[in-house]
Amino acid sequence: MVRVHLAEGSMVATQGAPETTLDGVLALDEAQILVLVDNETDTLSSVDEGVPQIPEVIQHVTRMPVSRIYQGQAGKVVFDRLCCACHGLSVLVTGRRGNETRTLLFDVGPYPDVWLDNARRLDVELAAIECVFLSHWHFDHSGALPEVVAAISRAREVAGLDAPVVVDLHPDRPDQRGVLLPSGEMLLLPEEPRFDEIASGGGRIATHADAHTLGGGFFFGSGAIARVTDYETGLAGHHTFRGDAGMADPLIMDERYVAVWVKGRGVTVLSACSHAGIVNACLSVQEQFPNTPLDVVLGGYHLAGKAMEPRIEPTVRDLAQRILPRVVAPGHCTGWRAKARLADTFAPRHYGPSAVGTLYHLVAMTA
Repeated sequence: MVRVHLAEGSMVATQGAPETTLDGVLALDEAQILVLVDNETDTLSSVDEGVPQIPEVIQHVTRMPVSRIYQGQAGKVVFDRLCCACHGLSVLVTGRRGNETRTLLFDVGPYPDVWLDNARRLDVELAAIECVFLSHWHFDHSGALPEVVAAISRAREVAGLDAPVVVDLHPDRPDQRGVLLPSGEMLLLPEEPRFDEIASGGGRIATHADAHTLGGGFFFGSGAIARVTDYETGLAGHHTFRGDAGMADPLIMDERYVAVWVKGRGVTVLSACSHAGIVNACLSVQEQFPNTPLDVVLGGYHLAGKAMEPRIEPTVRDLAQRILPRVVAPGHCTGWRAKARLADTFAPRHYGPSAVGTLYHLVAMTA
């Protein structure tokens, strides 16, 4: 295999770039991106200098009290606080601009007990969460919505915050989804939570099919993602059900991403499953933020499974030659084969894979 060499010059933000886009998205001074749910846990691997990634155990060390002194060295118990991994994704994003901070939750994963336990272990302040954004209607991203929204609403009420948490959803909700296998069997996801179930927890539902700002301009939520590349053709075998009616639905057009712009670093994209294709998602970000480099590309790249794995090589090629991100952070449904190729191309300086409990700390850079 040919190893692709990244163009280092692409990693520097354009000088003199404005602090808002035409769509009103603000350039931030700082962003912290915390992975609350992901398929893998890995708190021991080293992180290359320059990759803005903090392993879970390091975060616990800074918070936990000293429990033992040995030969003058402080000891802390941390391994009983490690998060649990499961098949799904949830990411907490906190942006800061001057003295103002805004917090958004991107997806919630499938199981409320996993999300709530991981949030407790990571000392997440639930009351600070102002918006819950759902990337797409798939149970491994949406399943915990009713319980998580209710927990956030209770925390905000206790904190004396009058504004309800906003739950940002695509209006085109299916009842259920699944994948038809070549064998003829259908692997079904559980039914999607209903709007009334989600609203019953105290959140305010806002439906958006088009691109819009979030958190007063701190974040950008996409609309439908344009399908540009010739190889990112959706999820093979995917079907959508509404009532008793089912239909082939490989494109999953309700999928959306969130973008976060940090001064001098560029734009980070959160792409939960990349059913549209991670390259297509990045091309969409480039269109929305022209002349601004991509920083971290975080989420599931959905390159796992025999039907999807032929896309690995063109995806890695286009990420390296066309997208040129500062850091690739694959997780969730990316698959080990794709991660291996991504690591071969981007590691160590531009590779920081997602794992539950990982924190990406992005601080504004100046020339």
